[in-house]
Amino acid sequence: MGFILLSAGCAIGCGNVWKFPWMTGQFGGGGFVLVYILCLILLGLPAMVMEFAMGRASQASPVRMYQKLEKPGQKWHIHGYLALFGNLALMAFYTVVTGWMMYYFVMFLLGKTADLGFVSMITNPGVNVGYLLVAVVLGFVVLSFDLQGGLERVTKYLMAALFVLMLVLAVHSATLSGASKGLRFYLVPDFSKINGSVIVGAMNQAFFSLSIGIGSMAIFGSYIGRERSLMGESVNVIALDTFVAIMAGFIIFPACYTYGIEVNAGPSLLFDTMATVFNNMAGGRIWGSLFFLFMVFAAFSTELAVFENILACVREMTGWSRPKGCVACGVGIFLLAITTALGYSVFHFQPFAEGSAWLDFWDFIVSTNLLPLGAFVFSVFCCWKFGWGWDNFLEEANAGKGLKVRNWMKPIFKYFVPLCVLGLYIYGLATFGWK
Repeated sequence: MGFILLSAGCAIGCGNVWKFPWMTGQFGGGGFVLVYILCLILLGLPAMVMEFAMGRASQASPVRMYQKLEKPGQKWHIHGYLALFGNLALMAFYTVVTGWMMYYFVMFLLGKTADLGFVSMITNPGVNVGYLLVAVVLGFVVLSFDLQGGLERVTKYLMAALFVLMLVLAVHSATLSGASKGLRFYLVPDFSKINGSVIVGAMNQAFFSLSIGIGSMAIFGSYIGRERSLMGESVNVIALDTFVAIMAGFIIFPACYTYGIEVNAGPSLLFDTMATVFNNMAGGRIWGSLFFLFMVFAAFSTELAVFENILACVREMTGWSRPKGCVACGVGIFLLAITTALGYSVFHFQPFAEGSAWLDFWDFIVSTNLLPLGAFVFSVFCCWKFGWGWDNFLEEANAGKGLKVRNWMKPIFKYFVPLCVLGLYIYGLATFGWK
């Protein structure tokens, strides 16, 4: 249970509660949710089992993982360096979003919520850079002093508390005047709105939500003892992860239809919706403080896992001590993330359609490119003889008690997953809203 809550803590974070609802709003509601769940089962589950297996078999960071498992002379380890870059690109915007969660927590704690707004926050350079600095420094201080053990124990309880709080808030949202309209939008699929772009978005969100494709879950795979099979562990993690994402929708969409908030508002959806909910709720200051506190820890648990991943890669390549590696990685990530922190005020950069910014650029690199490509590489490496090979993968995945990968699943892992991911990736690039 400790491992499940911990790895779910890595998977659960901004992807579930911040990104999933705004993706659902932008892609038409219930149809997107249906396709998202199918992508989790058909693509996310096999990819997670494979990434866990590679991590447990190699007991190494993504940079060294392939070097331990590939045959002599092979070049699979090049993907390890891409995975490292993916972790850096993810932290270039994820640390900023963690800072936003901290800011909202502090504002609710101090009772300064009357003028709280997403646009005023992201256009304030001092707020963005200050809270980004806190998010990065705090993360690397924890890693520098090797305090993860204590923090993991706390995070497990806070994750459980987050589940309970989200249930309470979902019940509260069900009593709002716009609940029936919001839930109809969220739960009833409009099949006319399901197109290729919706399917691509659902796949990318499934991989983003589960942190699959850039080696983040491989680190957790190395934590799993061989007394537990990896299919069973993956199902548990995905179930908890999906529960939180679905609960977020139950909280947010009834509130959108009650308080007149646009469901397709994008990255601001969680912040503007939840602030409105708590400002109109008895004891809202307390509920808001608790919600954003738990969200800070959910975001922080993911951030720590990725920081540790980056740190492990850098230390293996350089031989640096843990404190020296923490300083170097912390400075590098802070400088990268400054682009996102100041992207709505000082560093105006419009990479794609009108209104896009640095956050969209980094998210495009991670969600649209490196996560699906990583899942594709994992599936080819684990299932084909010119990689690690199906037999080696199967032996590792099925070690221990629990659900097993069966031989009848081989065509799914070997053919369906890579072909489906590659096809959707190419379609996604071809139809992407470049300008």
